[in-house]
Amino acid sequence: MTSPLISCIVPVFNGACYLRETLDSILQQTYRPLETIVVDDGSTDGTGEEVARFLRDPRVRYYRQSNAGQTVAKNEGIRHSRGEFIAFCDADDVWLPHKLSVQIPPFARQERLGVVYSRALRMDAAGRRLPTDPSDEPPRPSGRVTAQLFGINFVPFGTAVVRRRCLDELGAFDERYRMGIDWELWLRISLQYEFRFVDADTVVYRVWPGQMSTNWIGRYEYAFRIMDAFVARHPGAVPRDDVRRAWSHSYAQRARMRSATSQEYGAAFADVARALRLAPASRFAWKTLPAVMLAAAGVRRL
Repeated sequence: MTSPLISCIVPVFNGACYLRETLDSILQQTYRPLETIVVDDGSTDGTGEEVARFLRDPRVRYYRQSNAGQTVAKNEGIRHSRGEFIAFCDADDVWLPHKLSVQIPPFARQERLGVVYSRALRMDAAGRRLPTDPSDEPPRPSGRVTAQLFGINFVPFGTAVVRRRCLDELGAFDERYRMGIDWELWLRISLQYEFRFVDADTVVYRVWPGQMSTNWIGRYEYAFRIMDAFVARHPGAVPRDDVRRAWSHSYAQRARMRSATSQEYGAAFADVARALRLAPASRFAWKTLPAVMLAAAGVRRL
């Protein structure tokens, strides 16, 4: 495979503050056959002006649409793309220079390889690197990964490179969902194609108050909807015990968020109970119970 064209999709809504750094990082890739498609989802800040700085570069194209959400914006970018492979970069994140150079070669060796992904670093709003705890790292499997992926989305979105044929055959992002759209897409692709983990840091993910992922309530709402729909459409694709463990883990995670973020202790205890009914041997669920109890006790002491 001789240096195929890669399309990078950059959806943006009111992202002028970080967009220049994001686009610079994409255009500074050591891998050269690259096009960058910026889709402006109805921004009202200076996003258009920031993109205009880059339009002299023939590798950059800009499209503007009425505000319709990130799912529609990403699909619009895919429709305008021409690459044999598709990658994504949110408008507040940064690609490291070697990203595509280390992620494209594996595709040449395996025709049924659909997604190559890697590790991501983190930074704060000012661009300062944040520490990572190795114990928090999820598994990074390769091969046929549907069962593992149903349990946890271990593919950091900005690291993923997708074979275009996967999207042509299986569809792009499901526009019924506003969150969890990458996970839903990976699950569909995993039924037909293999995944490959490349052991490298390729993206720096920005953690700041304005990002959509801080909306944990919506995140779990859509996660449960995606899990329900996937099991209904693909019965048997994930073993029954794995389905129960995945639901249990999600309920326990939501319990922790409810306890730590909004002090919804009654609802948190209810989620722990659901988690333990689904997977009575779950160590994560049992560890969640005392964490919620201690948090609730601390509030009562105050």
